[in-house]
Order: sequence, then C-alpha cells, then structure tokens
Amino acid sequence: MSEHDKSAAPKIGLKSLFSWGKSETTAVSSNPADETPITVPVEEDALYWEEGNLDVTLPSLPTVNVPIIENPATEALIKSERATSEVVVETAQPATSVSEHSFFSRMKVGLTRTRESFTSGMVTLLIGGKEIDDELLEEIETQMLVADMGIDATRIIIDRLTERVSRKELTHSNGLYKALQQELVELLAPRVKPMQIDPNKRPYVILMVGVNGVGKTTTIGKLAKRLQHEGKKVMLAAGDTFRAAAVEQLQIWGQRNNIAVVAQSTGADSASVAFDALQSARAKDMDVLIIDTAGRLHTKSNLMEELRKVKRVLQKVDGTAPHEVMLVVDAGTGQNALNQVQEFDQVVGLTGLTITKLDGTAKGGVLFNIASRSHVPIRYIGVGEKIDDLRPFIAKEFVAALFQTEN
Repeated sequence: MSEHDKSAAPKIGLKSLFSWGKSETTAVSSNPADETPITVPVEEDALYWEEGNLDVTLPSLPTVNVPIIENPATEALIKSERATSEVVVETAQPATSVSEHSFFSRMKVGLTRTRESFTSGMVTLLIGGKEIDDELLEEIETQMLVADMGIDATRIIIDRLTERVSRKELTHSNGLYKALQQELVELLAPRVKPMQIDPNKRPYVILMVGVNGVGKTTTIGKLAKRLQHEGKKVMLAAGDTFRAAAVEQLQIWGQRNNIAVVAQSTGADSASVAFDALQSARAKDMDVLIIDTAGRLHTKSNLMEELRKVKRVLQKVDGTAPHEVMLVVDAGTGQNALNQVQEFDQVVGLTGLTITKLDGTAKGGVLFNIASRSHVPIRYIGVGEKIDDLRPFIAKEFVAALFQTEN
C-alpha cells in the first residue's frame, strides 16, 4: 500500500489536512481434527460476537419442513436460548418483486443523510454559474472531507478537476458540478465487479466475514434468497458457534426458504462446521454454500487466526475453496471501514465487499475512500431492511442517487 503512504500534499487547498500523514491442493481428509484446534480465551474485551444484527421485522410465514443438519445437542441449546433471546427473521419475498426504478427511488431516500452532509453543500457552492477559482475548489475539498470521503479520494478528485480547469475544459461552476459527478463515477468504476457464480465450481463456497454488529447474518439470508431466486441450490453453514441465537437465526431462514442448514452445538469449532458443511454440500450436489462466521474485531490476532484455519480446512475438501471471501462492512463506521478492509484482506484475502446500512448514516462517502485505497470489489450495497434492499453495486446509479439526478 506504499502508494498511499505519500506525505506530499496536493498542490491546492487544505494543505495542512493533507500533510497529516499517509502515513497446494491438499488431499481430502475425513477428519477435520487433523488441524490443531485453536484455543480462544473467553475474555470480555476479546470477544466481539455479532449480536443484535436483526434489523428487520416482518410477518411470519408457515414453517416449511426441511432437513436441518445439526448436532443433537443443538436443539436443547436453542430452546434454552429462546428463553433469553428473541430472534426475528425477515419474511422471504422474491428478489425481483420491486422494479429497478422503485429500488432507485428507495436508494435516493436511503442516502438522504449522506446527501445532506455532502451534496446539499455542493449544490449551494456550484449552482449559479460562478467563476471557478482556488477558493471554490478549496470549499469543495472541505465538503468532501466532511462527508468521510477521505484524504486520498478527495485529493484524486480535486487534482482531476483542477487539471480540467487548467485546460479550460471547465469555466463555470455549473460545468464543475457535472464534472464532479463524472469524476466520482470514474473513481468508483474500477471496484464495480458483480459476483459471478462459476458453474464449474460446485459447490461455490462463499465465506462471510466481518466485525460484530454489521448485519452479516441478515445479509447472508438476503443473499441466499437472491441466489435461490436465480435458480441456485443453496446451503447455509452456521459457523457462528458462539451464539445459539445466531444458529437459530440461520435455521429459521432455512426453514422459511426451504434451504438446508448445517449446524453444530454452541461453542463448537467453526472450522469443523465449515468442513462438515462443504462435504454435505458436495454430497447433495448444491450450487452454493454460504458459511457464516462469528463477528470478530479485526485487531484481535487470535480471532483472526481462526479465520485462517477455516480457510485451510475448506481447502482440504476443495483446494480452490473458498471461492469468494466477502467482508460485510457497516457504512456507519466511517473511515474505520477502510481499516477493516485492509486487515481482513491481509488475513484471509478478500474477494468482495458488501456495504450495509447506507440508509442510516451520513458517512456514505466512505465508499469513495475504500475505492481509492483498496483493490477489493464492492459486490453489494444495503440501503434498507427489505430483502431486495441488498442490491449489486452500480457506480453510476449510486452517484445519481447521491445527487438526486435521474439514473
């Protein structure tokens, strides 16, 4: 990441801000115990399990009887958990039940807080045909930084705009307003790479990772329903073994959507769950296996090492697995989201991102910072609680919604 460690400030505006510093395929094993178990000390400051991620409440559907693959002890644990924890799961709806236009309208509403902190100020600055000068460009810089776009992304955009002004391509603020939107789309475009399920890799294994509280388990349910609607046979693995409620949540998703779930008892080795799930998915000829994992703080090395073990154990069954390692990030964490991307990428090698909760934050500008500082594609964004509010990321659509223009 040396390209981001430059200390040189941009040639224009907010120089003091920019000077702060950028600063082999293994034979299949029949026993996952071949891997030495990792002992994770149970300390209050070390455990960051994903709790309270259920941000949706919809009417119940009749339970569909489907096979739940689990350790016999799980049922008793689940009953015990129900006494102290209520699990709410979103009712399944067809992923394409809402038109694209309707989703775009909802996304514009969802981005209201980000728009208020960023584009509203831009409109005041740029609409009216003002002449472009250093002061105007400096004010644009300030607006971008306040919106959590980050120093690198801001510098890139301002440098590009300045160059266009110097070439006389832009002479008044109305043109600058349109050029700004174009440059923002260009910045995001390299990270727009929708997830493609390779039919030659069956099952296609998706390992979901992230810190606590980002909506990871809920995202898994939404993604599973989307893939199922596309005709894929999907299986889920309850790898968050530290919370019985997390296991129960996935099981309810499975029951209501006719999706099999692999689970073990609370406290079981998550790598063992992943191993059993992949073998089961192969035997049942599944198209996709989505593996949940416990939320963990990216600064805790012992918990991050557990993810490495899950990946190694999966490769004992399929040397190419996992085929997708997706990090779920809460947009509301702002610039800390970039730290999460970098740390998880270093440990498990990320292949995709899902940015959730864009509808509840003014920090949606963090997508631009992530795009400028990371190579990891942004697969999906979440802008609401409905099942079809998890959508593939489209740069032009996102910027249009941010500026309230027609896509």
